Amino acid sequence: MSSSSINLTDQVYDYYLSVTLREDEVMRRCREETARHEWAGMQISPEQGQFMTLLVKLLDARKIIELGVFTGYSSLCMARALPPGGKLIACDVKKEYTDKAQEYWQAAGVADRIELRLAPALDTLADLLRAGEAGSFDFIFVDAIKEEYSDYYPLNYRLLRSGGLMAIDNVLWGGSVANPDNQKAETNAIRAFNKMVHEDDRVDMCMLPVGDGLTPIRKR
Repeated sequence: MSSSSINLTDQVYDYYLSVTLREDEVMRRCREETARHEWAGMQISPEQGQFMTLLVKLLDARKIIELGVFTGYSSLCMARALPPGGKLIACDVKKEYTDKAQEYWQAAGVADRIELRLAPALDTLADLLRAGEAGSFDFIFVDAIKEEYSDYYPLNYRLLRSGGLMAIDNVLWGGSVANPDNQKAETNAIRAFNKMVHEDDRVDMCMLPVGDGLTPIRKR
């Protein structure tokens, strides 16, 4: 029995990945090629992607929103878990990233399940609400502008069905949220968001030390 999470040394982490990852060839290539990108830190960890694949399947999700696409690894993790007819609305603002993402989606055979929207996330969420989509989404993944996390939240809550899940990335922000000397805007925004979710009795939540910190949030 342990009172805290195990310390993942490189040796333990390598073993962990060897018995948890079930990547196909396209996913592995996407992850490894993105690891050489100058902004490689924006990509989710492979174990986080595996966990999100499982969440989508556990929910039997058919409708997903993704805020923040980058080169498409997280999209692949979710889209491959969708049933026939399922749809993922992928939101980003940088075509240079999403062009690469679309190459991977095509190669993986999931492009028909993904609808890309190149626009600010807040605009896309508002458009979906105006289109009558409130309460219709099963899963929402958030990995976009950190200062806007608290602004996404009420819109995501309205779009999510009862029993649906949000999954919020970067909630530990490299550990900086625990450092009181770090008063950068992004860090403070994540701290404020974490506090808001923790105090919201309309939801069930659990922050997990996976990747850069992931919080699954269930709408009651």
